[in-house]
Amino acid sequence: MRTYSASQTLKKTLRTKRRKRKTHQVVQNEESEVITFDAMCNACGKEAVCNMKEVQIPFFKKILLMANICDHCGFKDTEVKSAGGISEKGQRITLKMTDSDMDLDRDILKSETASVNIPELDVQLTCGALGGRFTTIEGLLNQVKDQLESINPFTLGDSSSESSAGKMSAVIQGIQDIIDHKKLVELIVEDAAGNSYIQNVYAPDDDPNLTIEEYERSAEDNDNLGIADMKTEDYEDDEAS
Repeated sequence: MRTYSASQTLKKTLRTKRRKRKTHQVVQNEESEVITFDAMCNACGKEAVCNMKEVQIPFFKKILLMANICDHCGFKDTEVKSAGGISEKGQRITLKMTDSDMDLDRDILKSETASVNIPELDVQLTCGALGGRFTTIEGLLNQVKDQLESINPFTLGDSSSESSAGKMSAVIQGIQDIIDHKKLVELIVEDAAGNSYIQNVYAPDDDPNLTIEEYERSAEDNDNLGIADMKTEDYEDDEAS
C-alpha cells in the first residue's frame, strides 16, 4: 500500500475538496436574467450581439459576465466587469505559488483596471491589457503568453536583435514552464479600483499563501479612474447653495 507524508496528504485532501466544490465557485443570481443588446464587433466593426448576466463570486462581490458574438465574421469575446463601484482604497493581491496543481487551478478575476506582475520573470501587464477576465491562474497565464507572442511577432523572428529575441523567448518559455508545473513564482495583481480577486482555497479560513493589502490611491490613480475631480462629500450642500 502506498503511503503519503503529512504534506502530501494535506495537498491531496485539498485537491479532493476543491474538485468537489469547484462548480460552486460562481453562484448565479437567479433573479438576474440574461440581458441581450446590440453592440459593435471589435474585429470587423459590424453589428454584433452582447449577452450580459450578473453573477456572485463567493467571498467577494457581484460581477457582470459579458459575451460578444458576431454573426458576420464569427468573432467571439468575453469580458468581465464589476457590478459594484470603485472601492475606497486600491488593492494589491500577492499569491506565492507552492503547489502547481492547486495554484494553477485557482479562480482569478482580473478587472480592466488591474495590472499583473510576475517579478521572477520581469513581466508586467499594465492595467487595460487583456481587459477584464474571469478565469483560472493557468488560463490567465496562457492569455498573457498569447498576448506577448501576438504583440511582439518581430521580437521572436530573425529580424530582431539577438539580445531582445533571446530575452522575449526566455520570458515566454518561463511562463510556459509555470503552466507545465516546472516553475513556482509569485503573482501580483494590483488594482487601483479594488475590483480584482484571487480565490482563497482555504476559505472561510485565511490562505497562508495569499496576501491582500489595501493602499491609498495616488492622484495619478484617481485621474486614471476618472474620479480625480469627483466630489463625493457634501455635494448636496453645494447643490442647495
